[in-house]
Amino acid sequence: MISILILTKNEEQDLPGCLASVAWSDDIHVFDSFSDDQTVTIAQNAGAKITQRIFDNWSAHQNWGLANIKFKYPWVLYIDADERVSESLLNAIKALKPDNNSEFVAYELRRRDFAWNGKWLKHAQMSPFYLRLFRPDKMRYERLVNPVSIPDGPISKIEGFLDHYPFSKGFRFWIQRHLSYADMEALTRVKDLDKGVTFSIRKALFGKDFTEKRYHQKGLFYKLPGRPIIKWFYMVLVRRAFLDGSGGLTYATLQSIYEYFIVLKSNELISQKRDKNNS
Repeated sequence: MISILILTKNEEQDLPGCLASVAWSDDIHVFDSFSDDQTVTIAQNAGAKITQRIFDNWSAHQNWGLANIKFKYPWVLYIDADERVSESLLNAIKALKPDNNSEFVAYELRRRDFAWNGKWLKHAQMSPFYLRLFRPDKMRYERLVNPVSIPDGPISKIEGFLDHYPFSKGFRFWIQRHLSYADMEALTRVKDLDKGVTFSIRKALFGKDFTEKRYHQKGLFYKLPGRPIIKWFYMVLVRRAFLDGSGGLTYATLQSIYEYFIVLKSNELISQKRDKNNS
């Protein structure tokens, strides 16, 4: 059996469906950031165990949860409230039967993002693979937002899909959430500049570890001028988001706008720091 970890903050709308998709587990943990809606009540009624902590940033929050939550089983499946374990993923997990004797410490699974119209954004997704099934004592996270998963040991892949509904609360919520993400991405970018962090083209292109490869790709991408436009053309033409129809084109545009948010916030932070140093 596998333990379940769900992070929440005011998720009364999405949580019931998420809990239903993992009802096969007898050890479900809802890690809540002091929701002020019915999130905790819904989780309690479903028999989930509740742990609460004030959210500071993504990596610190997730690392605290893995270190302090008392999971019943040695393996944890981490999902968000707007995600669902599909039947194909459940069957793959049952067939896998991970235990302490496994040579791997984490498994990479594929996530399907769905548009507001219910269509799978098969081509528009930037990165569909995530380390979500792991041993909590062998996993840690880095970065303030969109954290990088750092497994302490070898990893493998598992079949099946984790279904994600990023527009379940509408466009306004998506934009507001990504404005806050942009703030943290920009802060991360400025901190990297201050520390003189370098990124490797070799690892970005040829790295065997997916997490490390993505980390260096992201770092190098932040150095490119005109990133929002580059991102849009990359998603539409290289990843062929146009094959997903209007949903794919809209999603590519939204992602490019998000990238522009990061550019604006980074410039703002750099300007504020420059003014402070000159005063």
